Amino acid sequence: LLIDKLAENDRVAMVVYAGSSGLVLPSTSGLYKETVLSALDQLQAGGSTNGGSGIQLAYKVAREKFIKGGTNRVILCTDGDFNVGVTDQGSLTRLIEEEAKSGVFLSVLGFGAGNLKDSTMEKLADRGNGNYAYIDTPNEARKVLVEQLGGTLVIIAKDVKLQLEFNPRQVAAYRLIGYENRLLRAEDFNDDKKDAGEIGAGHTVTALYELVPAEGEAPAAKADELKYQQPARLSDAASDELLTLKLRYKEPEGDTSKLIETVLKDAGESYARASEDFRFASAVAAFGLMLRDSQYKGDLTYGAVAELAQAARGADENGYRAEMIELVKKAAGLAPAR
Repeated sequence: LLIDKLAENDRVAMVVYAGSSGLVLPSTSGLYKETVLSALDQLQAGGSTNGGSGIQLAYKVAREKFIKGGTNRVILCTDGDFNVGVTDQGSLTRLIEEEAKSGVFLSVLGFGAGNLKDSTMEKLADRGNGNYAYIDTPNEARKVLVEQLGGTLVIIAKDVKLQLEFNPRQVAAYRLIGYENRLLRAEDFNDDKKDAGEIGAGHTVTALYELVPAEGEAPAAKADELKYQQPARLSDAASDELLTLKLRYKEPEGDTSKLIETVLKDAGESYARASEDFRFASAVAAFGLMLRDSQYKGDLTYGAVAELAQAARGADENGYRAEMIELVKKAAGLAPAR
């Protein structure tokens, strides 16, 4: 699917790493699709997986054919179950971090079921200035490598960080839903040495927060009162502002971040008037709370999640939202009776 999209200026090479690593296709122009497809057809599965060695060779080939100003990327297709050579997660992530300094980005595509090491692959993608997708069907492959090709392969910003400050005059308490493995310390926001996520062309990130209004009842504080410090008084910042959002990012080939800052005021709109995208995203987040049996799911049910998603399905030209709704229904059928 991806090869069909290659053009004259594109080049592709292939490395295998069953037991030992080897170059099965030297860097080849996108004009010679039959040559690339022939190399693909000759691939065979092996018993062991020397992922570390394969990764090193792939980056070596990518560096040798580096296109300045182009999209330079290693695409790692694996179940993540590396069992020969460098195998532990820490050593693998350090290897990727070192290789990423070359300016070659990384995409990790997960395959298989039984031995799938999802956590390892996500960490490799994070450290390699890249992205991770799990490929379970040909349709998912088409989505990632054809329909969303720009977002998968073309990075427009790297080490993107978001920092929100809620106005206590408006918000008594807040909670970020999910993203536990993406959290940074407050002081890391201005530290350009700290790695963060990448944004691809056409890529959108949605983060949902649960808010308790200032007049509401915030969760009871559990910490003892401070002996040597007093809580800071509220500043005279505009009291009608809900929050201030700060965003830092680096150019794909840059090392110094740029800052964007904006404020948001609550327009008082109801959930029913929110966009279909926002409402569908909330259904996806609710589905996650159900799957994890979160303490914050309240009286949610799979049926309620399916209704939320169905109401925000919209045109759904590629059928992705319908697929998610079917997943909710399957989960409901597998859930133990209560």
